[in-house]
Amino acid sequence: MYAIVEINGQQFKVTENQEIFVHRLEGNEGEQVTFENVLLLDNNGSVQVGTPVVEGAKVSAKIVEHAKGDKVIVFKKKRRKGYKVKNGFRQSFTKLKIEGIA
Repeated sequence: MYAIVEINGQQFKVTENQEIFVHRLEGNEGEQVTFENVLLLDNNGSVQVGTPVVEGAKVSAKIVEHAKGDKVIVFKKKRRKGYKVKNGFRQSFTKLKIEGIA
């Protein structure tokens, strides 16, 4: 059984007991969150496609931790002008454990 769910504007294919990284969500570690924007639901070959969402379908998950991704270096330079700028960036993520698809 799997579902395609929209979380923070992105679509994810999720199954039960799967751990995924999504963009940072509000909430503390250990809290339960529920996503109701289920776009597709597959139950052992029985597929339900939403228009745009499947009515009554929910995906429940638990926030495992908040983490940061790898550092990305942004370097800009214009030759012969003496212009150099170096910036770093780290994306904030939330690790979710999918507990149930209903």
